[in-house]
Amino acid sequence: MVLRRRRHALTRHVGRVFGLTPNVDNQRMKFEAVLFDCDGVLVDSEAITCGALRDMLEESGWTLTLQQCMAHFVGHAVRNRRDLIEAHTGKPLTDAFMDEFYRRRNLRLDNEITAIAHIHPAVQHVFHACQGQIACASGADRFKINLMLGKVGLLDFFEGRIFSGHEVPHTKPAPDVYLAAAAHLGKDPKRCLAVEDTPVGVAAGVAAGATVWGYAAHGQGQVLRDAGAAHVFHCMTEFPALFDAG
Repeated sequence: MVLRRRRHALTRHVGRVFGLTPNVDNQRMKFEAVLFDCDGVLVDSEAITCGALRDMLEESGWTLTLQQCMAHFVGHAVRNRRDLIEAHTGKPLTDAFMDEFYRRRNLRLDNEITAIAHIHPAVQHVFHACQGQIACASGADRFKINLMLGKVGLLDFFEGRIFSGHEVPHTKPAPDVYLAAAAHLGKDPKRCLAVEDTPVGVAAGVAAGATVWGYAAHGQGQVLRDAGAAHVFHCMTEFPALFDAG
């Protein structure tokens, strides 16, 4: 008995030194997988993308500020806002418009994208805690996701486990992309934690049956709670301890 206690104490000490989570904690872990949104959760991309879109909308006759553009479009696929765009510009939303938007967006992301503050240690922690059972479930197109994660050094954590809302029948707020991610991991969505930063994304995770935590870096916590987030946090430094506590 004394030897066993000493061995457990040594395990905890080694875990503290090297930042590892003891296996006994994994056995009690509430969540079997973590499904991350991308824009606004892993990468700080939303203002960049909306900046490119705002410029194109202004060229088409709809003048609005960056903040107004973000209020209209963050969390939404641009094509899903077709009626809004056409009502304000008086022009059809064409494939040519979207192609030029993607070109400008990708150029700006390639030059300007940064990671969400403190996301690397947070992702690394849950990657090891879940034995690699994490995924990225985004409403964005796959090229954009790969570009951004590659630029900020997160792609290796999600390689082979990236799911795009453009590749499922219905994108967020429908649950399809979260259901696809959970199925690929072989997990019941009810045993998955989804991390989101928009009401649209929260609704998608809730609809899939996952527990959703809201990342509210900009003070939008109540909006995320109203959408169904079970918990809200404000900095990625909080996430590892919250996850361990379940």
